[in-house]
Formats: sequence, C-alpha cells, structure tokens
Amino acid sequence: MGRRLYVGNLPYTTGEAELQELFSKAGTVESVRVMRDAATGRARGFAFVEMATDEEAQKAASELNQFQMGGRALTVNEARPKPEFSGGGGGGGFGGNRGGGGGRREPRW
Repeated sequence: MGRRLYVGNLPYTTGEAELQELFSKAGTVESVRVMRDAATGRARGFAFVEMATDEEAQKAASELNQFQMGGRALTVNEARPKPEFSGGGGGGGFGGNRGGGGGRREPRW
C-alpha cells in the first residue's frame, strides 16, 4: 500500500486541521488536502491524506475506514493515481467529436 490515502464521504464542513488531528492518531501525517470547488471554494466531500510510511497509511485506512464523522461514515482507502487518458472517446484538448476534416477536398462528380 502507498502512503497516500483517499478520504471520501466527508462532511462539507471538515477542514484540513480536523483531518490532520484525526489521522495523526494512526501516525505521522505529512500532508492533508481537502478538495474544494474552484468557483465557490466549498469543500467537495473528499480529501487526500499522505502519511509518513506505508505502514502508517495501512493503519490509518484500517482504523478510520467507516469512522463516523459528522454523522457520516468515512471511506478511507489507498489513493489511486489519476487515470491517464489514452485516446478514445471524450473531449481531450482538441474539442472531441467534431468530426474529421482537414486536407484538400476533392469535388464530387
């Protein structure tokens, strides 16, 4: 298991300091990042916590998964890397689904 944990189902009022305090019971917390909406600054209900060692991350995940916080059962598990998009559907940076085109058009007879 890696040292980075995903923490989901957070009450929207939960801040970094509160998570730092909670996770420090399982070991040394290196960083806490509550994800927020870019436009409003409101918490999005999940965070990432990085522990100092893999063992501490494992301990935190086993002790704090389903932990009750603000009437909600937290989801704590190993954070997965962001998936890399490899072609195929979706927009991408080139405005997907606009059809082919380009090149010279031959007239139809």
